[in-house]
Amino acid sequence: MSVVSIGAYEFTPADREAAFHGNRLLYVGWDQHLLFCAPHCFPFPPAMRFGDLIEKVLPGVYGYHPDFGRIDWSRAEWLRGGQPWQPDPERTLEENGLGHKEVIRFRTPGLDGIGGSAS
Repeated sequence: MSVVSIGAYEFTPADREAAFHGNRLLYVGWDQHLLFCAPHCFPFPPAMRFGDLIEKVLPGVYGYHPDFGRIDWSRAEWLRGGQPWQPDPERTLEENGLGHKEVIRFRTPGLDGIGGSAS
């Protein structure tokens, strides 16, 4: 099948960092918990502590899942861009190297969804 180009497709993206008043979009997903079908997207200030994401944000997002209260955060496995990554909870999002529209996911060993169903 042939493809016909309409030419250069140049535009200013609507979701560029400058459009978020000093915040950066961060996508956060919880692996093996498909009750949440996709990562959630949040606008966070780069100076926010990573630990505040865990302690203050994630409970409001994932806290109603029965596994959430059983998470041992010291054993959580983090992925950044699909690669293993170890964030420092005392450092800021920026100091942890998280840029605009970054995707991070976490895995919780031994917690694989409701009844091990990944849901």
